Amino acid sequence: MHCCNVLLVSPEFPHNTFWNIKVTSEIAGARHAAIPLGLVTVAAMLPAEWSCRLVDLNVSELGQADLDWADIVLTGGMNVQRISCLQIIERAQREGKPVAVGGPDASSQPEVYEHADFLVVGEAEDVIHDFVAAWRGGARRGKFVAPKFKVDVTKTPVPRFDLLHRTDYLYFAVQFSRGCPFTCEFCDIIELYGRNPRVKTVNQFLGELEALYRSGYRGQLDFVDDNFIGNKKAVKAMLPALIAWQKEHAYPFWFSTEASINLADDDELLTLMRIANFAIVFVGIESPDTDTLVSMQKKQNTRRSLAESVHKIYAAGIFAIAGFIVGFDSESSSIAQQMVECVEDTSIPICMVGLLVALPNTQLSRRLQREGRLFPFDWLESALRDHGGDQCTLGLNFHTLRPRRAVLADYKRVIDTVYDSAAYFARARYVVQQLGQWPPHATASISPPIPEWRWLGLRGMEWLGLLRLLRGAARIDLRTFFHIAAALVWALRNCPGALFAMATFAAFYVHLGPFARRVSLTTEQQIEALDHGRWEAPSAA
Repeated sequence: MHCCNVLLVSPEFPHNTFWNIKVTSEIAGARHAAIPLGLVTVAAMLPAEWSCRLVDLNVSELGQADLDWADIVLTGGMNVQRISCLQIIERAQREGKPVAVGGPDASSQPEVYEHADFLVVGEAEDVIHDFVAAWRGGARRGKFVAPKFKVDVTKTPVPRFDLLHRTDYLYFAVQFSRGCPFTCEFCDIIELYGRNPRVKTVNQFLGELEALYRSGYRGQLDFVDDNFIGNKKAVKAMLPALIAWQKEHAYPFWFSTEASINLADDDELLTLMRIANFAIVFVGIESPDTDTLVSMQKKQNTRRSLAESVHKIYAAGIFAIAGFIVGFDSESSSIAQQMVECVEDTSIPICMVGLLVALPNTQLSRRLQREGRLFPFDWLESALRDHGGDQCTLGLNFHTLRPRRAVLADYKRVIDTVYDSAAYFARARYVVQQLGQWPPHATASISPPIPEWRWLGLRGMEWLGLLRLLRGAARIDLRTFFHIAAALVWALRNCPGALFAMATFAAFYVHLGPFARRVSLTTEQQIEALDHGRWEAPSAA
């Protein structure tokens, strides 16, 4: 049967974003943080006789030889990758190569990608066979729309991990479920994947781990699930099998994931996650204000002490990264102080503090459009093209109820306060004390092989990472270098089992400290533009 050369191209993430932790990745000897899991999963759905090649623009360049080799180019990604994705389409078509585009951004706003030769809207599993049949039949254009929320993920194949180079990435990723049961107004997950989390079978998921294990990969695995505990019954059925597999294989992996804060309500689940070797969880706190949580339909965060919930997660040996958002209609003038106090009370070092963005096709964007307050969506695309960035600098794509200047001033205050190096490492010390051994179970060494020599209990590659960390800190300023060096010495003397945790916090700060300063400066410039009449609100959509 005729072979097809498929070039999968992962679009680049803008450099000036919270999650593009290039410098943190480099400290660990990698080029980029996360693998393009969606593309390597799609590659596994293609016919076995088709040849696949992956180019991830976050770790390498798209060469002319790659395009010359390809019969077709497959690409797609998230909205923050849109500009890069459009550039990929333009270049490939200029070279006479047909392009197929899919993924979350194309599914959310397919009209942006109508000029692509093939457009896949929705989850690929249900339409990939139609695409293949169309290509084999000679079609060179087409649109394939998957039924919403109907995909059976038990049919999803093991991703083509073999297309990846281990040393390019800080960590690899897996997926157990899709969807989230909650109804947060600003979130597009429920619009893309539904409110009934669909899960893989236990044996299917363990097969993915086995494939990674046989490939030689060891270290961090990120569960990219929209809400890992969205289907608690399924997770509790899977975790004992995962624990048994981890023990049988001498704990080759430790895990990170994203979950709702009600994780803290379930002691059994926290215990299982600890034994399985979960070490990081991202939780969406969003706001400390109850009225605001209710208005955004995030009631799962109400009727609880956020601080007590987060500290319960720490007690399970898992540290929390939290998301916060400034810009909701119901916020008061005290929101900055409330948010800073929440960060301090929860002692969360790594906080993704962003401005509210009305994403396309969400409850929020539909409401704002009805109210005549939503900016045109091409305003956001234009801002991305001109300046790059993410919700930290390009948020508030609507007319705010509070004066826009007040919202921006509150946001700047939060950023300046929580990312002050002294405050950051004070929180980090507290968390490290709570974690104890971290990750909860020792994990087998990652490749490349670590030299056998040790000093102060650290292996050669670990010392190399610490030296890279200190070098990165020194490039920022002496104050940052001092705080990082002092934090590492403190952890080595007081909590040696959690030295890796402190090094992780420090490596994140080498990115987040300068990033926070850039965000603060950009926000200050936006405030000055408002003060001097240089900013004019776009017409409502």
